[in-house]
Amino acid sequence: MEKITLGIEGMMCPMCEAHMNDTIRKAFDVTKVKSSRNKKQTVFYVDKPVTDEEIEKVIKETGYTLLSIERQEK
Repeated sequence: MEKITLGIEGMMCPMCEAHMNDTIRKAFDVTKVKSSRNKKQTVFYVDKPVTDEEIEKVIKETGYTLLSIERQEK
C-alpha cells in the first residue's frame, strides 16, 4: 500500500474538499481519501501503482493547482 499526499491550491470550502475526494475516488482505486482546505492537501491510499502523470492530469481537470506529490510506502 502506498500513501500519496498531494499539495493542492484552490480548495476554499467543504464542497471543494468533497469534490476533490470524489475526483480521486473516481480516478483511482483508493482505500481511503481525505482532503483539507486548511492544510492545502489531499491524502489517499492505493494498492495499485499510480503515476505522477496520472495524478497531474486528474488534478488539472478539477481546476485546482497541484503543488506537490509525496509518496510513502505503508
